[in-house]
Amino acid sequence: MPRLRLTAIDEGYSVVVSTRLTGADNPEIVLDAILKLFPDFTCGLPSPPSFPSEQDDVLAADGVSLSTFLDAIHNQAILDTSLDSMSANLDASGTIFQISRQAAMAGKVAFPLPDSNPLGGVITVEIGGENLDDWLEAATWHSGRENIPRRIGDEFTMDSKGDAVTWH
Repeated sequence: MPRLRLTAIDEGYSVVVSTRLTGADNPEIVLDAILKLFPDFTCGLPSPPSFPSEQDDVLAADGVSLSTFLDAIHNQAILDTSLDSMSANLDASGTIFQISRQAAMAGKVAFPLPDSNPLGGVITVEIGGENLDDWLEAATWHSGRENIPRRIGDEFTMDSKGDAVTWH
């Protein structure tokens, strides 16, 4: 059976994708990284920085489809990690998570550890709406869950350091 293709668009969810430009971040290069995973992301770009730079801008767009991002996590086979990372800050109104801009430049998804400052910066994704827990589980579903079911916050959820709790 083919997998259900979710996007969060027209499914009752709001999606905001953003990133902060600081220092020597080139807006066009950062936009290219975002577009690899969120091809319908649109916003105005500030002028490229000149040295010395005090740049502190935010690129943001709402109503962004998660289709390409979800395809990437399926292709990379990081669905359980994605479920854990995407739901770590889940509450009744939604969730917020970050992905590496450097990985995005290669069309890949990498979830930085909380409170880390990865080289190249991060892209922040905010998803809002009701029953988001069910949507996240469906968006990250894979056939292995038929044998080892997963739920948000279950005993297999990784710890705050990114380690699988079952490995220790």
